[in-house]
Amino acid sequence: MGTFKNLIPKDSLNLVNYSGKELIDRLGGDIISNVVLSVLRGDNLRNLTEGLTQRRILLMNASLIVTYLKALQSYDDLVENINEIIAGEVQNKRLKLSKAEKQYLFWFLGLTGKSIQNVVRDSGGFSSYLSSLDRNLSQIADDVEKIYGRLDIQATLPDNGIHQMMNWPSLLRCMLALGAQTLSIRGSEKSMYGKLFEKFVLGSVLTILGGTYINREDTTKNIMVFWLSERQEKRESDATLLLRPGAGIRFDIGFIGKGNPEISLDKVTRFERIMERGGLTHNTTTIILIDTLGDNSRTESMARNIGGYIVQMSGTYWVYELASIIKKEFPFYNHPILSLKKEQSLAYLGKAMQKVDLSLFLSAIVENE
Repeated sequence: MGTFKNLIPKDSLNLVNYSGKELIDRLGGDIISNVVLSVLRGDNLRNLTEGLTQRRILLMNASLIVTYLKALQSYDDLVENINEIIAGEVQNKRLKLSKAEKQYLFWFLGLTGKSIQNVVRDSGGFSSYLSSLDRNLSQIADDVEKIYGRLDIQATLPDNGIHQMMNWPSLLRCMLALGAQTLSIRGSEKSMYGKLFEKFVLGSVLTILGGTYINREDTTKNIMVFWLSERQEKRESDATLLLRPGAGIRFDIGFIGKGNPEISLDKVTRFERIMERGGLTHNTTTIILIDTLGDNSRTESMARNIGGYIVQMSGTYWVYELASIIKKEFPFYNHPILSLKKEQSLAYLGKAMQKVDLSLFLSAIVENE
């Protein structure tokens, strides 16, 4: 008999894990640019990417169901023995499982990367978890049958035409795996899309508002230049804009909703008002870009107290507002968007976005994945 891992459709392993760079290659520059433009016009990033996430989840769910049905046909008494089968493979170093294969197999035990860290912890914890899993699923199957009655499902794989019967114990095993798989994918997509589009949105908006992207180490340029990600004394800004010597803005961005006010509060107090670069001292202002604030949030008042600003990207004209804040803080700053009405700024963004070279920001994304 072959291994369980050989039952996994090979194409689906490419969807288990991939980097932001790989995602860009798959989606294409035009789609990425359109998503960034939509965010600059106040659309919700999560809504824009939800369709992509759903597609990946459902493709992977389908793959897992096919794998499970193949396993039911390949192993006698699979439901009773699946813990031992999977545990034997993930712990067998001779199999040389890839990271994607190992994660895929763990899903059949109801485990995600996070739950392995927090629930299993070590080999002793793994054995204890598997024993509890068997007891729990047996009890749950009995409870489900009492509540909903007996269930029999017939499934047929197209490649061999063999009928496979599934009852509650068998179906619950599959459902457990689907749940773990979905949690893993949603968690990884949320992190990946956040990191990816934070750089693209910041790089694009600062370019549109007159900045030139440079490497931070290039101290030969100090007028209307910006760089992405800066770590100094454990304080990190996602971008820094240097308008001219002595005048700079530190930016922090997060697609944070109303349900995470504590994260917004943390961002407000993160940066100091003095920056050292190239032997020069620059006064800096802090601007926090977040998705939206709750109705009773204290974040805006805290930002004012430290001389900083909060800009909500859920606002249709948030880029226009950002340009106005820069003008207010640094009166010498001028930009064509400030001579327009707010309503006209949206069309301006559409034309300006066509000139933004998103490939410039790829290095910042890869370096910080």
